[in-house]
Amino acid sequence: MADLPTHMTAIAIRAAGGPEMLVPEQRPMPQPGAGELLVKVAAAGVNRPDVMQRLGLYPPPPGASDIPGLELAGEVVALGPHVNRWKVGDKVTALVAGGGYAEYALVPEPQALPIPAGLTMIEAAALPETYFTVWHNIFERVHLTAGDSILIHGGSSGIGTTAIQLAKAFGASQIFATAGSEKKCEACRKLGADIAINYRTEDFVAVVKSATDKKGVNVILDIVGGDYIQKNYEIASVEGRIAQVAFQDSSKVNVDLRFMLGRRLTHTGSGLRPRSVEDKGKMARALEEKVWPLLAKGQAKPVIDSTFPLAKASDAHARMESSEHIGKIVLTV
Repeated sequence: MADLPTHMTAIAIRAAGGPEMLVPEQRPMPQPGAGELLVKVAAAGVNRPDVMQRLGLYPPPPGASDIPGLELAGEVVALGPHVNRWKVGDKVTALVAGGGYAEYALVPEPQALPIPAGLTMIEAAALPETYFTVWHNIFERVHLTAGDSILIHGGSSGIGTTAIQLAKAFGASQIFATAGSEKKCEACRKLGADIAINYRTEDFVAVVKSATDKKGVNVILDIVGGDYIQKNYEIASVEGRIAQVAFQDSSKVNVDLRFMLGRRLTHTGSGLRPRSVEDKGKMARALEEKVWPLLAKGQAKPVIDSTFPLAKASDAHARMESSEHIGKIVLTV
């Protein structure tokens, strides 16, 4: 690491609060430990958990960097001991537990992936957080299979745009998506949603019941929580499976669970950040085998809403909190 700088620019959270609390500052250069890569960051994805961390509601797990940023793409510039797969000069995209909003970041070796053929650094940086989340929850937890119908809440979000494309690629029979404007609904339809529902003007429960002849949907991916949980139970099919990946509304709800018994429902969920490196490594290898070829063929692609330079991370967060975005917001370094 002799030819690398001793310090780097990173985005710090000055105190819990609004986007203006994100400020560039100088930090010592991170040193890769055993099994770690040091990556020169070209781009870093912006995600809702970063906003939650900035608000003081989602502290980093023990041992993780206090710098926000859960995904990045860039070039390997140094290796810690016992790194086997990667070498200096390799281009990678990676899931991290923190540290992405910086010029350099540490990456556990199992959480790095090659950049799919044909994708830019900006597109590659927009992959890990949503692709790991969607893959693990929809395919490994609730086992979406060809012929299943699916309802995706927040269809125009990073999670939603990813889920629509992967559900379509893996043979879902009918894809429903909810979104908050006609423009967002149109974006969902372009990506492969059969029926996009504007939740501000339509009742998604009524639409799904009507479109499925009251049978309901086999799989539901929910990022909202709150009163959506009861509604999800009402429109899940017999043996329906619900994957909960976030609570943009409330995580505390009053629910009538009789639907669970009558329809034999499964309601599961998972958070990504607290999972072990080994767990994330297994997800990375499954993605590399099953999903990366789809990206290389153009059968799925990250939807980029906007990019902001690293120093303007506060503007990127303001964009996310406006909820005007469609797809992913990315910082460029």
